[in-house]
Amino acid sequence: MPRVRAVSHRKPLIRFALGVALVSALVTSLPAQAAVPTPTTDPFYRYTAGKTLASIKPGTVLKTRTISYHIVGLALPLKATQLLYRSTDQLGKPSVNVTSVVSAPGHTTSARAISYQSFYDSLNPADEPSYAISGGLTLGGMIPNVELGLFGPFLLQGYSIIIPDTEGQTADFAAGPEYGTLTLDAIRAASSSKSAGLSKSTKVGMIGYSGGAIATGWASALAPTYAPDVNRQLVGAAEGGVLVNPAHNLHYIDGSLVWSGVTVMAVIGISRAFHIDLTPYLNAYGLSLYNKLHAASIETVLGAYPGLTWAKLAKPAYQTPESIPVYVRAVNKLNLGSVGTPTAPMFIGQGAGGVLEGTPGNKPGIGKGDGVMIAGDVRSLARQYCSHGATIKYAQYDLTSHVTSVPQWLPSAISWLNQRFAGAAAPQNCSSIAAGNSLAPLPTP
Repeated sequence: MPRVRAVSHRKPLIRFALGVALVSALVTSLPAQAAVPTPTTDPFYRYTAGKTLASIKPGTVLKTRTISYHIVGLALPLKATQLLYRSTDQLGKPSVNVTSVVSAPGHTTSARAISYQSFYDSLNPADEPSYAISGGLTLGGMIPNVELGLFGPFLLQGYSIIIPDTEGQTADFAAGPEYGTLTLDAIRAASSSKSAGLSKSTKVGMIGYSGGAIATGWASALAPTYAPDVNRQLVGAAEGGVLVNPAHNLHYIDGSLVWSGVTVMAVIGISRAFHIDLTPYLNAYGLSLYNKLHAASIETVLGAYPGLTWAKLAKPAYQTPESIPVYVRAVNKLNLGSVGTPTAPMFIGQGAGGVLEGTPGNKPGIGKGDGVMIAGDVRSLARQYCSHGATIKYAQYDLTSHVTSVPQWLPSAISWLNQRFAGAAAPQNCSSIAAGNSLAPLPTP
């Protein structure tokens, strides 16, 4: 076995700090750009050619444009190639989507790329990373505006960065399978675009936290069957703050001081992605929040509805979401434990100190989590992958919440991915992962 040189955990932190410093210096020295059209009004986001989408292969590039990378509306001296490409939506129908490929300074081509999945969590298409990168400004788009500080360390090492709009053009919040197909087809599109400076031989690593982990996890699980060509390019995937079984998460955050408002966003996202109507099951208050938050972002709801419960939203006949057949059928399709096993190695980090964010960890069948994601679900998924032959490195942060786990997870994730690109054998700790929760599908009422 070849000897592998140890990688210091301080180096990713130093690179992260350098990335943040670079962004700060550039932002303070460059002029603001003119307002840009939103995704709903920008013709670049529309496919209008005569050939039907169904006859076009997923991952095919339909349009290309080259722009400067923007932060809070300011153009940076970074090249970004934006691609409109063909993909597949939650219902398995042809769709189009946009990804942005950022080239490392001084590089026109790259043999290494990171697919970075944003945690922009929003129901508003104007909050997409591609819009922020092109110069658009929205409250929900502030997350993509600051994420250069997270993937900046990879840019400084010469990697190209692929940043898909993981929720699609209708902002289908939390629709995991769609996140996965959009991510995989973004890698396909980037790898076939000469403008992006990549090729089908480019090695790709995936990384994402929270909402970005939804895309990273589903892309990893779907790659062997949906995109075996992309799967051959993958060196590994790192994710943290992982959503596994949304049916459990709705109960976990029920009554939470910080995260309970996400329940309404999830109901809207499920309705939108599956083209179903859940409003008949909501009471007057639930319907008012449904209408109020139809274009909400995660910044809108965090801490805004402390103590909100499903019972306060639903009609008396539907006091649990499991009493609604159409909901059960949809949410079972969002259970990551019900699909295939990744063949690329994975690093998975998960917090379990969610009491810091006002979410109790004592509910039966759920247990501890980071405030919004459930550690027992993530452990069960990791163990399931291990039992099917996957190479999994799992880390649990018992004292940190969803937000405070990031400083622990990120340096390890960067170091782990760098080792995969270097050809080092991927570590695994399958035998030491504790048992978790059942990931069995819900019975249909």
